[in-house]
Amino acid sequence: MEKFDLYKDIQARTGGEIYVGVVGPVRTGKSTFLRKFMEILVLPELEDQARRVATDEMPASASGKTVTTVEPKFIPREAAQIQVGDGTVMKVRLADCVGFLVPGAEGIEENHTPRMVKTPWQEQPVPFQEAARIGTRKIITDHTTVGIVMTTDGSFGEIPRENFLEAEKEAITELQKLGKPFIVIVNSSRPYGEAARQTAEYITRTYKAGCMIQNCEQMGKSDLFAVFEQFLYEFPLTKVVFQIPKWVETLDFSHWLKQDLFRCVKESLQGVRTIRDLSEAHMNLESEYVKKTKLENVDLASGNAEFSVRIQEPLYYQILSEMTGTDINSEYQLISIVKELSRQKREYESVAQAVASVRQSGYGVIMPEKEEIVMEPPAIIRQGNRYGVKIKATSPSIHLIRAEIETEIAPIVGSESQAQDLISYMKESGGDQEGAWNTLIFGKSIEQMVDDGIRTKLAAIGDESRQKLQDTMKRIVNESRGKIICIII
Repeated sequence: MEKFDLYKDIQARTGGEIYVGVVGPVRTGKSTFLRKFMEILVLPELEDQARRVATDEMPASASGKTVTTVEPKFIPREAAQIQVGDGTVMKVRLADCVGFLVPGAEGIEENHTPRMVKTPWQEQPVPFQEAARIGTRKIITDHTTVGIVMTTDGSFGEIPRENFLEAEKEAITELQKLGKPFIVIVNSSRPYGEAARQTAEYITRTYKAGCMIQNCEQMGKSDLFAVFEQFLYEFPLTKVVFQIPKWVETLDFSHWLKQDLFRCVKESLQGVRTIRDLSEAHMNLESEYVKKTKLENVDLASGNAEFSVRIQEPLYYQILSEMTGTDINSEYQLISIVKELSRQKREYESVAQAVASVRQSGYGVIMPEKEEIVMEPPAIIRQGNRYGVKIKATSPSIHLIRAEIETEIAPIVGSESQAQDLISYMKESGGDQEGAWNTLIFGKSIEQMVDDGIRTKLAAIGDESRQKLQDTMKRIVNESRGKIICIII
């Protein structure tokens, strides 16, 4: 069986209207509930003529054992727009039906023979009991977006509570099997009595369904609104959005704070299936890093819920400190470090191209800034009998040259077999380079030995050599014609 999609059904099949199927056993007050719905929520909003037509469409209801509803009926003819809760607007039509028959109900037989009726679904008349079952199932399967299962504690009428159990079970399990949201109303003439309370507890415990107690004959506007608010909680959730601060969004997926939030969200959503589950769970993320979780919005048209998550304020500065490697505890320190990092960024931007060039080709030049260029006073020059003006400018240029440094370590360990054992030990210490770096030889790691070798070679370039290298580069830049001869002694 294809799984029922509430929101697709509301949009595609009902044009945004919610069809509420009022089903359950006969003689439980289904028609009474529909009559109260019309009298309180629909008729006061209609014009005179429309009110008279709608009144004629209302189902009949009466006390006793006799079944008064003989066919399914949709009321009102046009969907009624009602507002419940904190502004949630619904367009609602209710579907009445005969209901599942129960032992003791009358009006099923005529002259001690089954009462035969004609239905839209069969060509020949069928027994009233079969027609009631077919019509009720049609309402549940084909004409119900959400359901209200009406049952009773046996406090009114002349049929005992136990006679309703089988029909009650059939209606509830049918809706559960289809995956349609529903609530159960226990209709009672003594809604605050022990029998009503025990009946509601039994239904909740047995079917894990939302249940409320009402006296349908005495329902007012607030009671009707309470019913519709209650079944709204049975709507399924399709998506839950947690809005976290923007600065948290910028963190890497693997960051410890994000990982903790993911863990908390996953735990809090365990078993959450409907709006009711969402409300009961309170969705308070159990984390030392979360200050508050607040439900911001529930969209019943799509089944989406949105929460805002507030993070503990000290974490903002703690994570900034981790990212910058600088201790930041206040806005003053933050602005100061931002100014410093901004200055360093501007400086690096001036050398970034040269660094990229030296990594790629082995050579790069940092071009001088405008303020670094020094212009000498213009001077008059003469060439034969012609004169001109010489303008000379001097500026520093920084040349980056990549030079491979070769260093090697060759510890003498003894015999050839001992040397082979050392190689085997290095391989066992770690197959990757990191493992080899940490291998200890004579109390020093290979990383330390290589680092010492590099530093020794770099230190061998003395101040005199550096000065000569600088002078050479100056002459190459200013005097060379593209060729150089270098002699190293």
